Amino acid sequence: MTTHLPTLLLCSHLYKTVALVDISKDTLAHCAAKFHVPATYTDVGEMLAQSPEVDVVFIMNANEYHVPHALQCLKAGKHVLIEKPMSLTKEGADQIEAARKASGKIVFVGYMRRYAHAFLRVKEMIGNLPKGSINYVRVRDIIGWNSQWVDQCAHFPVKFSDFPAQANEERLELNRQQFEQAIGDKASSPLDKKTYFVLNVLASHDVSAMRELLGMPTGVVAATRNATGSFTHVIFQYPEFKVYLEFGVDHVMEFDAQIEIYAADRHITLQYDSPYIKGLPITAKVVGKRDNGDHYEELIRPSYEDAYTLEYKALHDAIVKGEKVKTDALDAKQDLEIFDMIMKVLV
Repeated sequence: MTTHLPTLLLCSHLYKTVALVDISKDTLAHCAAKFHVPATYTDVGEMLAQSPEVDVVFIMNANEYHVPHALQCLKAGKHVLIEKPMSLTKEGADQIEAARKASGKIVFVGYMRRYAHAFLRVKEMIGNLPKGSINYVRVRDIIGWNSQWVDQCAHFPVKFSDFPAQANEERLELNRQQFEQAIGDKASSPLDKKTYFVLNVLASHDVSAMRELLGMPTGVVAATRNATGSFTHVIFQYPEFKVYLEFGVDHVMEFDAQIEIYAADRHITLQYDSPYIKGLPITAKVVGKRDNGDHYEELIRPSYEDAYTLEYKALHDAIVKGEKVKTDALDAKQDLEIFDMIMKVLV
């Protein structure tokens, strides 16, 4: 827990962490001592039964358990924040939405990049562009493995391996079932499974942001990848322009994540940095031509406040003030619909 628990501790005016759940007892002991959490459990049901004071559960374990644990917590009357991917399948997304309706509780999916101030500034800029002025959009997310930043984040992370013997077998079986449900016969291909996995764990950031800025694409013109499936390239069709998405992971410690909108008289770039180093700015850059012919460049840095803190504030406002949640279950399901489009034409 190199990001969520430290950020929650700094947001003590909004949240109090009262319980932790993990299958590793060593992890629980370490995190409880480090972050001053009074109760620990190795089972979600046990936590729900013995810590009734819990208002909201943050679900950030292995992807395969996001749906069953979200359903369990919603049924128990708890709000949930679910790390993306919320679900690997559309069926799982539908189950979570049904449970949300039945419980009346909040489902908040952790697309933290969409809460960054610079993202919202770029959204305003796009909304103010004349209709038909966008020529092209490029979405790029080529980053080094997260561990390179986590190891230097100054939170002194420690890894433990005291997992129950059956835990990995159970997770692998859930993985098999969910991938078969999600991509059918393609689940028998290790390359297709890897591509679908990277779509969910990395490209979901980019596709989700693209949707909020531009809406849903009408289709996928083409999709391809390298031989290992670590890099993927997609061309989306929109009514008046195309979007090129490229994403991948390598061993270079560079966080090259950006969205660039090429409009008729200006280029707007939203630039992200690693979220694992707290306070690295997310910026917007505008390059354009004024009416008098002058070239101009503007760099906009609205805040050093990190995206995790901003999403926590938005969740708090939703629970306490009844504010609308934009990253809900129905919103997250749209990513899965786009992933379906990609997988159908992928070569």
